[in-house]
Amino acid sequence: MKVFILIALFALSCHAQHHNQHQHQQQQHHAHLNANNIPRDEKADHRREDQRETSTWIPILKYNKEQSEDGSYKTEYETGNNIIHEETGFLKDFDTNPNGVLVQHGQYSYQSPDGTHVNVQYTADENGFRATGDHIPTPPAIPEEIQKGLDQIYAGIKLQQERLEQRAKSDPGFAKKLEERRLANQNGQYIGLLEN
Repeated sequence: MKVFILIALFALSCHAQHHNQHQHQQQQHHAHLNANNIPRDEKADHRREDQRETSTWIPILKYNKEQSEDGSYKTEYETGNNIIHEETGFLKDFDTNPNGVLVQHGQYSYQSPDGTHVNVQYTADENGFRATGDHIPTPPAIPEEIQKGLDQIYAGIKLQQERLEQRAKSDPGFAKKLEERRLANQNGQYIGLLEN
């Protein structure tokens, strides 16, 4: 009887070992499947890991903002990675523009990845955004022949404008169309050429 029990325990042990190996193989198989039971591409997983970006917490060392009732303001901040920014702004030209024109002057500096210190000064107003800095490339000079052509085009536009204004003085209907065109162009809408 003892032999029979030993054989039964041996057989049970072999079966348990076989069962554990089978479970381990299934777990490995399922580990290579995604949520839709589609086999995972192990190389793709490595690419995803390589593309992951990490972010580093960067403290704000200084932050000041002053806002006045007239719409003017001053703001400045400095970060732990040496970004420094200062800006002032105010509103102007309430006579010609009901909302006024926001004028901003400022500068910021930082260290580029190659170690260069970058400093930028800027102005933003009714003429757009203009920045200066040693790192900003400057365009080459316009060749003389091209400048002459541009001057001729500008002179032609100016002459055409003078003729339109002269005609508007003697023709009230045309003056109205000319004013509508001027307002549309000012608002960024192009209404086409004026008819003769």
